[in-house]
Amino acid sequence: MKKILIILFLILSACGYQPIYMNTSLDNFEFSKINIEGENDINKKLLNSLMLKENVANINLPELSLKSYFEVEETSKNTKGQIETYRSKILVNLTISENNDIIKNKVFSDQFSYNRKNNKFELIEYQADIKNQLISKIIEDIILFLNMK
Repeated sequence: MKKILIILFLILSACGYQPIYMNTSLDNFEFSKINIEGENDINKKLLNSLMLKENVANINLPELSLKSYFEVEETSKNTKGQIETYRSKILVNLTISENNDIIKNKVFSDQFSYNRKNNKFELIEYQADIKNQLISKIIEDIILFLNMK
């Protein structure tokens, strides 16, 4: 049993295996220009969490474009016409281009369905919490996408 574990350890350590979340920093991602459109609070959280750098002096770097959208839609109503369930959606379109040629392009989206709350204040707070969770999930997806070679 010990021999199998030692052989397995040697194989895994020698093959260059790395956990997928090991390199979660994006320090080496600089862009000549970062264009953002859409929801300001989503864009601010994306830029702050991803720590992307804009280097205007170096025109040889690619450009980054982020377009974000957020939507809360009513998905069902009861017989009285009152809203019973909602769905919150976030959509982020990320495009990396160089000399007007698209290098990478991907649309990241996530959604969450939930029931209404009796208290409007609780509903607004709950929707804000859901929005933050959806943004965090999209940030993780973008990190994985940018770290792919």
